[in-house]
Amino acid sequence: MRWAIAATVLFAVGGAAQLADAPPWLWWTLYLACYAAGGWEPGLAGLKALRERTLDVDLLMVAAAIGAAAIGQVFDGALLIVIFATSGALEALATKRTEDSVRGLLDLAPDQATRIDGSGGEEVVAAADLHVGDIILVRPGERIGADGRVVAGASDVDQASITGESLPVDKQTGDEVFAGTLNGTGALRVHVTRPASETVIARIVAMVEQAGATKARTQLFIEKVEQRYSVVMVAATIALFALPLLWGTPVEDSLLRAMTFMIVASPCAVVLATMPPLLAAIATAGRNGVLVKSAVVMEHLADVTHVAFDKTGTLTEGRPHLAHLRALPHPADHSSGDPEGQAGTETDRLLTLAAAAEQGSEHPLGRAIVAAAHHQGLPLPAATGFAALPGQGIRARVDGHLVEIGSPAHLLDPTVSHDAAQARAVVAELEDDGHSAVLMLLDGRPAAVLGLADRMRSDAAQAVGQLTSLTGIAPVMLTGDNPRAAARVADQAGITGVRAGLLPEDKVNAVRELQQQGRVALVGDGVNDAPALATAHAGIAMGRASADLTLDTADAIITRDELATVPAVFALARRARRLVIANLVIAGTFITVLVAWDLLGDLPLPLGVAGHEGSTVIVGLNGLRLLRNAAWRRAATLPTTARRPR
Repeated sequence: MRWAIAATVLFAVGGAAQLADAPPWLWWTLYLACYAAGGWEPGLAGLKALRERTLDVDLLMVAAAIGAAAIGQVFDGALLIVIFATSGALEALATKRTEDSVRGLLDLAPDQATRIDGSGGEEVVAAADLHVGDIILVRPGERIGADGRVVAGASDVDQASITGESLPVDKQTGDEVFAGTLNGTGALRVHVTRPASETVIARIVAMVEQAGATKARTQLFIEKVEQRYSVVMVAATIALFALPLLWGTPVEDSLLRAMTFMIVASPCAVVLATMPPLLAAIATAGRNGVLVKSAVVMEHLADVTHVAFDKTGTLTEGRPHLAHLRALPHPADHSSGDPEGQAGTETDRLLTLAAAAEQGSEHPLGRAIVAAAHHQGLPLPAATGFAALPGQGIRARVDGHLVEIGSPAHLLDPTVSHDAAQARAVVAELEDDGHSAVLMLLDGRPAAVLGLADRMRSDAAQAVGQLTSLTGIAPVMLTGDNPRAAARVADQAGITGVRAGLLPEDKVNAVRELQQQGRVALVGDGVNDAPALATAHAGIAMGRASADLTLDTADAIITRDELATVPAVFALARRARRLVIANLVIAGTFITVLVAWDLLGDLPLPLGVAGHEGSTVIVGLNGLRLLRNAAWRRAATLPTTARRPR
């Protein structure tokens, strides 16, 4: 990157000196310094490739640049050097960032774990030294050190990094847990079922590395033909120089014709025919909230035929909110205990009591209940005697009432009472609709059932509809969340194809299955999405909520968290591809005419340079049309075919 910056600065200063009519020796020196700064690394790489009998296009560009300088066209050569040095540096930087993020992913899993020995004592050991059959102790707030099953204790575990679930999951004896996930308020004893090298988090690292290595071999369209073009161009240049010598042509004349050919046949115009539309599209997308990492990515976005969405944090906001509060019939009259000024309705009264009790809770569900009360402007009285029950819920006293909120399975009386039956019916109804249901007891009797859910993004349905219109194929959902929650969000977004309960490797397999039908783009946000993002033809991350690995693995990032920009960037990429094709036709026509003139006639060098530079200017200006704001507005105004959410 430093050498590329140096070459660009030297080129700019040299160009300024030339335009200012500075002494030729000055701007020649600056241009040659640009050659050295930007050309030594690709030149060295090209020579190494040549030793392996491969003609690298970078070496060809260095040779063309040197040839241009040999016949006095040092500016053209310096421009080629800057283009290739900059593109190579950006590719190297992106590769290094991804490698660093993959290594950083391993930090999710703790280095040490507390193992229970045969006598019941505790010992701290390296997580990598744990063996299948070991029992580890996971205290509240610690990350779990290994994949395994709970053999004692109860807690809630945040496993969004693995499964993508927006809410912590209650874990009890017999439940599976994953290394790197975050334990909640309870202590767990876990029986290790996988060695460190085979944990889910380790497999995520391996899948990202493998998929990244595969995608690294992809290239721009023009680079796919570089080998044949390079060989033909070099052979033709040598022939144009050597063959006339056999017929007695002076060396200077042969060299001039050969160098003229190398200049007019050089792919500078072709490279600029490809890059300006793609780079202009990248710049326009960036101004409108989409960071596209490279021209290759923009080209890939134009090819997408199938789109897959993650659910949590992608189609939804990624955090729970209170969707329903169902008051249960209660014969007791608690109105005398209402604080002065409290809201008069029963639901407001119950929400006030629930939020007051939850004020001391760190659980996301508790925070959602408190946020709902604040949103309605309800004053919250102080709670006393707060206690968190790991894996069950919370208990506190509010205005003389004992308030208990937690899992219906733990709080409902196992006896078949009328109150319990009514509560179970409401719980089942909310859970069938994809909500997480929690029960509220007031003085030991069921008082309300609260349904919490992740809120869908306001522009999700519009984005799904526009993508369906653009590609002709409806998007699908791939999520690690439970089927009921997935079905509810899919129905609201207008998605009919849903695959739920997927672990990271399952998402990778699902993407590969879709790739058998076409080019797949995946939109996601979590660490659990990273392997699938790396596997997909194009991976897109929701910027604000995404983990570092996800951002570095993804090919494009939605920086403003506006889902409607996804179809817009696809449409912009397709327009950029059309401009690339048009520019290639223009550049190819110029090159063909100039080369034919040089081979069959007597092309003057100044005219050849003028034609070469003219074609470069034409295709460059044509590609820069996508820099206008109108290009994005046109891309963003796609028709919508999906229905609106209910």
